[in-house]
Amino acid sequence: MLVNFLAHIYLSNNEDLITIGNFMADGIKGKKYLNYPEDIQRGILLHRWIDSYTDSHLIVKQSTKRLHHKYGHYSGVIVDIFYDHFLAHNWKNYHETPLEDFVLNFYKLLQDNHDLLTPRIQKMMIPMMEQNWLLSYASLEGIQTVLYNMNILTKRRVPMDEAVQDLQEHYGAFQDEFETFFEKLRAFAKVKLKDIEV
Repeated sequence: MLVNFLAHIYLSNNEDLITIGNFMADGIKGKKYLNYPEDIQRGILLHRWIDSYTDSHLIVKQSTKRLHHKYGHYSGVIVDIFYDHFLAHNWKNYHETPLEDFVLNFYKLLQDNHDLLTPRIQKMMIPMMEQNWLLSYASLEGIQTVLYNMNILTKRRVPMDEAVQDLQEHYGAFQDEFETFFEKLRAFAKVKLKDIEV
């Protein structure tokens, strides 16, 4: 379930095929990544390393613990969405290209490489671009919409659409955790990009 779109795209270091691989990696299981060009393979492997690092990090666990009593194992999905919000909302602290331009460039990258995308991503990119998901993450209203859609997608097993209230209630704590963790994740991804061989 790919929910932290923006962070994975950002951590691909503006390398086109690595970005594509990192973006669509969730739908490519096991060794099926070997069917793709080498830089897409690197992006897929980078995505897996990022997920593993994130899931095991104590700061992220601190964020998810705050939600766990209400949302169970979906608290990790919700924190991913919260963290993408802070990245988008504070984008100018992380990238010299304005978020609007960065997002448009990414959408063009998907369109230019449509044949390399998995069927799932080919289908998903249409509503993603039409509704401008990536840009919407910067606002609380956008996060509310994302959580509402995730609630439907997960068949309302937990009230994910209510999680924006938790974000507002603990906004400062979540933001502090994101900022501390994301600096560590950026350094980790930078090293992994150099180390990954296929």
